Amino acid sequence: MEEAREVRTTCPYCGVGCGVLAKIAADGTTSVRGDPGHPANFGKLCSKGTALGETLGPEGRLLEPEIGGRQAGWDEALDLVAEKFSRAIAKHGPDSVAFYVSGQLLTEDYYVANKLMKGFIGSANIDTNSRLCMASSVAGHRRAFGEDIVPGVYEDFECADLIVLTGSNTAWCHPVLYRRMLAARGERGTKIVVIDPRRTATADACDLHLALDPGTDVLLFNGLLAHLVQSGKIDSDFIRDHTSGFDATAALACADAPSIARVAKGCGLAAADVQAFYDLFAETDRTLTAYSQGVNQSAHGTDKVNAIINCHLATGRIGRPGTGPFSVTGQPNAMGGREVGGLANQLAAHMDFADEATIDRVSRFWKAADIARRGGLKAVDMFQAVADGRIKALWVMGTNPAVSMPDASRVRAALAKCDFVVVSDVTRTDTTRYADVLLPAAAWSEKDGTVTNSERRISRQRPFLPAPGEARADWRIVCDVAARMGFGDAFAYQAPAEIFREHAALSAFENSGERLFDLGGMANLSDEAYSAFAPRHWPASERGERQTRLFGDGRFPTPDRRARFVPVRQEATAFTVDADNPLALNTGRLRDQWHTMTRTGNVPRLMANAPEPAVDLHPADAAARHLKDGDLAHLSTRFGFVRAKVRVSEAQRRGQAFMPMHWSGQFAARAAAGLLSSPITDPHSGQPELKHVPVRIVRENTGWAGVLITRRDLRPTGFVHWSRHAVEGGWVYELTGTEPPDQGILLARKLLGVRQQDQFLEYTDRRGLAYRAASIDDGGAMAEALLVGAPEQLPARDWLVSLLATRQPLSTADRHALLSGRSPVPTPAIGRVVCACFHVGINQLASAVASGCDSLEAIGATLRAGTNCGSCRSEIRAIIDARHVQAAE
Repeated sequence: MEEAREVRTTCPYCGVGCGVLAKIAADGTTSVRGDPGHPANFGKLCSKGTALGETLGPEGRLLEPEIGGRQAGWDEALDLVAEKFSRAIAKHGPDSVAFYVSGQLLTEDYYVANKLMKGFIGSANIDTNSRLCMASSVAGHRRAFGEDIVPGVYEDFECADLIVLTGSNTAWCHPVLYRRMLAARGERGTKIVVIDPRRTATADACDLHLALDPGTDVLLFNGLLAHLVQSGKIDSDFIRDHTSGFDATAALACADAPSIARVAKGCGLAAADVQAFYDLFAETDRTLTAYSQGVNQSAHGTDKVNAIINCHLATGRIGRPGTGPFSVTGQPNAMGGREVGGLANQLAAHMDFADEATIDRVSRFWKAADIARRGGLKAVDMFQAVADGRIKALWVMGTNPAVSMPDASRVRAALAKCDFVVVSDVTRTDTTRYADVLLPAAAWSEKDGTVTNSERRISRQRPFLPAPGEARADWRIVCDVAARMGFGDAFAYQAPAEIFREHAALSAFENSGERLFDLGGMANLSDEAYSAFAPRHWPASERGERQTRLFGDGRFPTPDRRARFVPVRQEATAFTVDADNPLALNTGRLRDQWHTMTRTGNVPRLMANAPEPAVDLHPADAAARHLKDGDLAHLSTRFGFVRAKVRVSEAQRRGQAFMPMHWSGQFAARAAAGLLSSPITDPHSGQPELKHVPVRIVRENTGWAGVLITRRDLRPTGFVHWSRHAVEGGWVYELTGTEPPDQGILLARKLLGVRQQDQFLEYTDRRGLAYRAASIDDGGAMAEALLVGAPEQLPARDWLVSLLATRQPLSTADRHALLSGRSPVPTPAIGRVVCACFHVGINQLASAVASGCDSLEAIGATLRAGTNCGSCRSEIRAIIDARHVQAAE
């Protein structure tokens, strides 16, 4: 038996880049905890990170290559990939092929994929799902700073006297970083302003919430710039010495937003709230503005980014502690992908296609005579080119565009039509069904390389488990294909350390300081030093100096070393609500889920807080459509339709709706937000508009509902709506149909998996409108239960779910009670899980509050809820407040 060991690695979720300690016990079991020594999180983890150890099982993993759905060997599969890509290039040219990659890749994976496509295939048709995430930030940074630079570091959140969070539900999407903000608020009185159309968990602990109309961010920040100019709160010396373009930018801002009254009306805000925000910003020197997808995911996202940066440049609040614009990335290695050139309009190492000298530089470094000489197709355009036949061969790596791309129905049709599709991934997804060749890739816990977080800090991801079956590292798969295409000499790497050294050397090659991205000091890192690599910021040049916060010297990586003001104006949204589509739909993340749920969807405690796809509506909008909590709604836009359960919420503004982005065909019948989203893109960044699309929402007249509790992993067909969520020991399937109950019973019964040796119990009421069934395995434990009836008339299922988890033989009393769904002995149910970190349910919280726990601190001391990542604290506070209101009545 091996000795227990603990490995330092990095979380594979958001861009905070938390350090993780993975402990492998002597018996092979694995557990994870936060790394107290990692400067991004100091030991804290969010609910998703805390549950990482529960995502490591082999269930659902791809274990062997497949060709046309049949098992194949690696040599056969890679030979076919190389042959098909080479043949398309020979017949149709290099632009007839494309790679669509992912922020889930490590920097070393990203580097070789980009090098192969741009350097040796000779096309820039490699883009990444970070195009859907951070492309507008990249474009805004480059317009203002000359390079894609996030100037600040996480310590700035602790030094700031004012933090402006715009387009960022930080409490849910970056909870560990949010806890650092709240600590600053408690310790130094930092003010927090939240700018978001919804009242999110982040807004529950702020000093001012501006619930602006969707898409009006430019007007709000132009108004702020105009206010700063008019009130004399600009830094004239900084503007004179370190910037260009101020006069034209200020003039346009003042014309676009001539008064607070104009801004308030245009943004749908109270004038007093706008005034309060402007005054707070004007009077607070140490101001930091953090923004994320609510700003980026827009047809005008780049202008929004520059409107924010303009305000910081005008006040000189950049490069100093507690100041600056701060782009908070959504993926673990979105920054690393940007560094290596993973976006189609970049070349490599923060160099682009702007001039021949740059292209020649990279060509000479790579020894790549046929290097691409112009930018390639960005994500939305790439899939359009697949649809119209310009792209003949496509390789998708580690992402799920059939779900995550906007206008997803069109993307699926394009994938189905494409001559040749390769997908390398760790598990089956909605996208893998379109693969001609399917390649099993290594997952987190097996991958070896580096990632870069939102503050430019590079950390190591280290393997601590062997890859199952025949799964391989992404960099190895790419290199093997490159060799078969005739480029073996340029891709003869034997380990990721070699790739990292080359990546670092390229960043320093002929770089005399004009590019801040410089890893030259790591270009000669030994294998041992790479293995022991400690988290560090870039730049890290070969001259030896290390920088953390950037631009403090007032010098920027532009030709004249000045930052550039960028004039922007408020533009109308691409589509406006009308009589046919009267609501504005916003999409985003849930607290405990990640992307399309390929990892988190299999963890019961991460599914317990929000187990079904839902759409949030304001009570007035719900009432106007005769909708109530739990009803099934039909949502349609000009791009497609989905179905989801209704959640009535005061957090929604009237006229607006919100739907999470996570549900795929692996977890629900038709609930992917991408089926509704607009493919309209930002003209500068190519980032699609995912935060605003006019939608029509109506009630589905359901005739029956059912729940199947089973150990089996199913994909039901023939139902108007179904969704599923993981529970201990198996799955719970929620079923719904528009048919009469008797027909619904016939449909649902087809799902029963009764085996020869099972004991089978069933009951149908005399009118044929309700049905109960259960099977007991040969060990005497419940294997499956099915409940069907009229909507809202199904019994509780908590006890049946608990029986599935225990797999214990049933008593006689249990068997008699099985079809009722009610335990013969009263057992308290914890209810919907509120705190995923410690699996604390709403009933437990309500009981504790009723017993006198009347504060977050008291709840934490009694149940531990809210004491880890803190993302559940707003919901706990709402339970406490509701009890106070009840007591007052």
